[in-house]
Amino acid sequence: MSPHPSSSVQQAREALAARLRDIRLDSGLTKRELAARCSWHESKSGRIENTRTPPSDADIRAWCEACGAGEHAPDLIAANRQTEAMYVEWRRLQRTGLRRLQESGATLYQRTRQFRVYCSDVVPGFLQTPGYATSLLKTIAAFRGTPDDVSEAVEARMKRNSVIREGDHRFAIVLEESVLRYRIGDADTMAAQLGHLLSAMALPSISLGVIPFAADRAVWPMATFTVFDDQRVHADSLDAAATLTQPGQVDLYVRAFRGLSGSAVHGAAARGLITQALAALDG
Repeated sequence: MSPHPSSSVQQAREALAARLRDIRLDSGLTKRELAARCSWHESKSGRIENTRTPPSDADIRAWCEACGAGEHAPDLIAANRQTEAMYVEWRRLQRTGLRRLQESGATLYQRTRQFRVYCSDVVPGFLQTPGYATSLLKTIAAFRGTPDDVSEAVEARMKRNSVIREGDHRFAIVLEESVLRYRIGDADTMAAQLGHLLSAMALPSISLGVIPFAADRAVWPMATFTVFDDQRVHADSLDAAATLTQPGQVDLYVRAFRGLSGSAVHGAAARGLITQALAALDG
């Protein structure tokens, strides 16, 4: 098995292999003895420990049982499954266009009750206007060379975004002040988008904070991420979409969000920063 293109996935694979190796060492078994108990060749034990062969669920279960550590199997199996699913390249997700990708998230959005959203680059999809979303998705489609279904994708995004007004959903959103200043589309598009942010702040489902440029920070600026019900994290990079579900990983992002939120201003102060960004469009 060649190294994975995502360093986070490769690290997850190595961490799993290290846990299996520690379980074997704690049991006092050699690789040969483990292989005999599991009814496989000795070399397989070495390949798994050196991340050259990914273990199956059955392999992990047999490994733990052979070492007298069966209670660890469920957590290790869950970690192994996440490793395979946590990193999906955007070119694979978007190869049929952007509309289907927007629609695919609708079920997750509907069942999530508490959203924690941090954005350092663009306005979160939940709060985008059709004009802003069109400008952004056109740029994405052109950059990635995906089929041009931007109009349909924007329509799907707007439909998905009904969650901010319907059902029992709560959104805690933190933006860097830079998000208010980056030009996505022309001045009119940005003016409409900033005006929409001001309107959205009045919704009972939304708590919107902005981290000022001059804020005394407890946590540094980082890549955009969303936490769903403190159980799942979407943390995207330029080349891929990462889904994190291990409790330790999710807790790390929840802790980061709390630190970022602590540096943000809310209410009148946040509205003031948005209003200043609006005024700067005329400059």
